[in-house]
Amino acid sequence: MKEQEIKLIKQAIVNEVEGYEFYQLAAEKAVSKEARETLLNLAKEEMTHIEYLQDLFNKVKDDRADDYNLATLEPPKTQKIFKVATLDKADLSMAMSVFSIGIQMEKASVAFYTEAKASTEIPKARELYDILIDWETLHMHQFTEEYQQLQDEWWATQSFAPF
Repeated sequence: MKEQEIKLIKQAIVNEVEGYEFYQLAAEKAVSKEARETLLNLAKEEMTHIEYLQDLFNKVKDDRADDYNLATLEPPKTQKIFKVATLDKADLSMAMSVFSIGIQMEKASVAFYTEAKASTEIPKARELYDILIDWETLHMHQFTEEYQQLQDEWWATQSFAPF
C-alpha cells in the first residue's frame, strides 16, 4: 500500500509542477504589470501546493505520515484576480486563454484529489487532499467568474456589429 500512496503523491506533485510552469509561462507573455503579478501569484500558490505534497511524500516514504502537520497550511485566499478594465486588448485575449485553460486544470485537480482521497488509507493524506480539493475548487470558481467577465469585456472591445 505504501508504494501506491507514494505513486499517488508523486503524480500530485507532477500535476502541481505543470500548473506552476503554465502560470510562469503565461506571466512571461503578459503585457501589463498587473497581469504578470497575478499570474506569478498563481504560480506561487502552485509552488505552495508542491511544498505541502513534498512534505507529505517525505513523511510517507519514511513511515512517518502521522507526523505530517496540517496546522502549518495556509487557507486559500479569496480575492479578485484581475481588474478587467485595466487590461489592454492583448492582455485581455491572453487572460481569457489562460483562465480557460486554468479552469480545465483546476477541474482536473479537483477530480484527481477527490480520487486520491478515496484511495488513500492515510488519514493525514485524506485531510491534505480535502484542503487541496477546497483550494482548487475555490480557484476553479474564481477562474470561472473571471473568465465570464473577461469574455464580456472581450466581446465589448470587438467591432462585430450589430452585437
